[in-house]
Amino acid sequence: MDTNAESHIARFVCEELQKAPHARSIVQIVEAIVWDAHRAGASDVHFDPTVESVRIRFRIDGMLNDVVILPRGMHAEMISRIKILSSLRTDEHQAAQDGRFRITAKDWKEEWKVRLSRAGESDFPERFSPQGDVDVRVSIVPTYHGENAVMRLLSDQAQEFTLESLGFTPHNADKILRAARKPYGMILATGPTGSGKTTTLYTLVKILNHPDVSVLTIEDPIEYSLGGVNQIQVNARTGLTFANGLRSMLRQDPNIIMVGEIRDMETAGLAVNTALTGHLILSTLHTNDAPTTLPRLLDMKVEPYLIASTVTIAIGQRLVRRICKHCKEARQLTDAEKKSLQEIMPADLLKQHQTFYAGRGCNACNGTGYQGRAGMHEVMEIDGPIRDAVLRKSSAAELHEIAIKHGMVPMIVDGLMKAAQGVTTIEEVLRMRYE
Repeated sequence: MDTNAESHIARFVCEELQKAPHARSIVQIVEAIVWDAHRAGASDVHFDPTVESVRIRFRIDGMLNDVVILPRGMHAEMISRIKILSSLRTDEHQAAQDGRFRITAKDWKEEWKVRLSRAGESDFPERFSPQGDVDVRVSIVPTYHGENAVMRLLSDQAQEFTLESLGFTPHNADKILRAARKPYGMILATGPTGSGKTTTLYTLVKILNHPDVSVLTIEDPIEYSLGGVNQIQVNARTGLTFANGLRSMLRQDPNIIMVGEIRDMETAGLAVNTALTGHLILSTLHTNDAPTTLPRLLDMKVEPYLIASTVTIAIGQRLVRRICKHCKEARQLTDAEKKSLQEIMPADLLKQHQTFYAGRGCNACNGTGYQGRAGMHEVMEIDGPIRDAVLRKSSAAELHEIAIKHGMVPMIVDGLMKAAQGVTTIEEVLRMRYE
């Protein structure tokens, strides 16, 4: 993959590799990798050891890309440097370790201007200009070929999102805001890992955070710092779990509580009862779609009448890659594509939209045809018919049918509408459908 991030980091690393081993700067190489990942918009950096090398990969827009291959001899030194930055034990090689560190991107800009100039580029690319601080979350685990490190980059830029920029249609955004304006109840965001649930909740917290309310969160980990919000980090060593933290938070006189994830029966029961006593609860669940949220709570031994009384809205979501605006071009559907779409796309929508879009690939998107991501969603309001179905302990399939009958736009249809509008491609929507 010929990316800007790759060319810059590869050139710099090549310079370092030409030096004698004792003169190489592992500090600068690790710094270069983290910095290039940040400015390339990567969410994760993988240090994957193999028999003969260390493969560095960036996850950009949800897809892993090879960036540079380094000699195997550099592996131990790079892992040690990452451990030092993350305040982890450097003498422990057979146990998993988690840590984090923080970088201030603006402090690196001048240094990197010099490096890019040395590499033959006089101008610092504006789209790679540093924006605020970046938290780096580190996970190190022992593997067959040595310790594997994965860094999650958490940028403060996430605070700038709105429901519209996340991809919610006006219809769905209105539903969510109506639920958020209620003084009590539960708003649940659902989907697999990496589907943007936490970002959705953070965006809602930002909207609801006013001087006249008290907002508390309990998270594992705290992904972004939110001004004016009291954020609590789960700590298993001290017994501060989601459940124990939620109990303690109730004595802090909150109006709005965000629980990072409902993982077990105890947390589910506490969250529901907290919503019942006049608090607004925001949380996430791991389910495939919005209707499955309610049976999942039943599985956690929450009584049907409590679910019907407290849950106000369930948001199902996935992330799809946006078409690059610099190389977007129209294309007509083939007969085979039309035939396959007839099975999943409403007939009137398919009839209105025969032209879809794709990215040709350019320098701005590193030849992928995509740049950035947007959500495809389904938002299920827990109204009268849904409540009755919950009390009957109806299946997820039955809840899905009732929700559609009463105005819920299914996630696949929301995605196809975005494809028709030129936000993403049909291939991306179908990829999310089968993942």
